[in-house]
Amino acid sequence: MGTEGISQILVMALAIMLPILLIFVIILVTLWLKNKKVETNIEKGKEVIEDKKEEKKKTKIKAETKLTPTYNKQSIFDFMEFDGVEDNMIIQKNGRRYVMAIECQGVNYDLMSQVEKVGVEEGFQQFLNTLRHPIQIYIQTRTINLEKSILQYRNRVRDIESDYNRKVYEYNRMIQSGTYTREQLNKAYYEVTKRRNLYEYTKDIVDNTEKMSLNRNILSKKYYIIISYMPQEGSVDTYNKDELRNIAFSELYTKAQALIRAIAACSVSGKILNSSELIELLYVAYNRDDSEVFGLDKAVQAEYYDLYSTAPDVFEKKIKILDEKIREEAVDLANKSIEKVKNKSRMQEIADKKQKEMDNLISEFAKILLQENKATVGVDVANKAIEEIKEEDKKRKEKTEEGGIDNEKGKKTTSRTRKKAN
Repeated sequence: MGTEGISQILVMALAIMLPILLIFVIILVTLWLKNKKVETNIEKGKEVIEDKKEEKKKTKIKAETKLTPTYNKQSIFDFMEFDGVEDNMIIQKNGRRYVMAIECQGVNYDLMSQVEKVGVEEGFQQFLNTLRHPIQIYIQTRTINLEKSILQYRNRVRDIESDYNRKVYEYNRMIQSGTYTREQLNKAYYEVTKRRNLYEYTKDIVDNTEKMSLNRNILSKKYYIIISYMPQEGSVDTYNKDELRNIAFSELYTKAQALIRAIAACSVSGKILNSSELIELLYVAYNRDDSEVFGLDKAVQAEYYDLYSTAPDVFEKKIKILDEKIREEAVDLANKSIEKVKNKSRMQEIADKKQKEMDNLISEFAKILLQENKATVGVDVANKAIEEIKEEDKKRKEKTEEGGIDNEKGKKTTSRTRKKAN
């Protein structure tokens, strides 16, 4: 093999090695770039984590340094659609709107004759044609609360029962006396029977009514016409609140009377609700569930409205309770002291009385002992001893009376001497 052959072999080997080296370099460069990219991503991830940690720290610091929010106590009346009820009117929007309500008593249209129905329809058309201001028709469904009626019935039944018992007592007394005729006894028996029947009948009515009241499906509908007045309707810029209220009342009252006369043409009667009735209307509207079992009267007596307003300070309540407790305990202490003084004076009076009559009590007890022991001592001896005790009692009594007379004489002599000296 010559030099040319060796050269050709080297050229061929170099040609083979160069692509291999190039591929190897490319692989190394690719791996280096991947490692660099991974390191970059890791560094970015660490930076993101550090940033999140910093944000969390800042958020925590802000949360710790943030002041506790303060809440102002507000009355629930601030969230209601009315300010108050005065002069048979509901005041709204801080005196910028006044409302008056008319309660209507309807008629049973279905039970009317055809002529009456036509008259009602014509009257209603006339009512609509006479309207010169906006109105609202409000229908309120209420559960009938028979508690007041049942209580009145119970009181009445109690009176009837007392009357019946009195008649029974009189009738029994007449029978026992035996001085009354058969006609008088029959008349008295008739009265007793009448009272008994009345008592049983009324008691049965009350029981049935009370059972009916347990059924909550007993409902009634009330119909109202609502009219309103806003001071912006007239030139009232120069008036104060009282004057505005008077103007609003005059306007609403005039409108209400005109409406009552208009609905009378269709056989519907109406009346203006007073302030108490308006409060009840609002109470039922805002407390539909509670009003079924807890009427307005009970709510007011139980201070139920305290639940709708800001409660008083707890220390004010505590002071009030302590004052009541002090008053009650002071009254109890005074009564106990008076009772002790009375008992003490009573016992002292008994002791003084016994001490004063001690000799008489001793004599009486001695006589009793002698009477009981006559068989042991002897009848004659016991009788003589009793006589002896009686003689001593007589002498002691005379001596006491003489002492009393001498005391009276001494008092009179002393008074005379004083008079002479004067």
